[in-house]
Amino acid sequence: MRLSRPIKAVAGILLMSHLAACGTILYPERKGQIDGRIDPSVAVLDGLGLLFYLIPGVIAFAVDFNNGTIYLPDTANVEGDDDGVRVVKSDEPLSMDNLAEKVEQATGEKVDLSKAQVSRTAK
Repeated sequence: MRLSRPIKAVAGILLMSHLAACGTILYPERKGQIDGRIDPSVAVLDGLGLLFYLIPGVIAFAVDFNNGTIYLPDTANVEGDDDGVRVVKSDEPLSMDNLAEKVEQATGEKVDLSKAQVSRTAK
């Protein structure tokens, strides 16, 4: 059975797209990301590759994870990115002066707590 040229071309394009991975084709600007939230659209497209063709689907996931194109942009967890929140523990009762001193020790910044509203929480 001989296949016509257009059918061969379409089959070749489909195979190449599955081997190259969906995220790499759709979002080449995402290459090089290391971590982040997974883009559901890319994951679903790679999953369809698994559903129809096992080996190309696995390759699509591997390529997208390796290139970082499966991750949404600007969602990577950066080491030390804690939004400036720090927990300061103290065994002694805290006064405003003592609290200001503890915050200064933890952050290296002088703070003015004269207008601060402080409430106690349960241990």
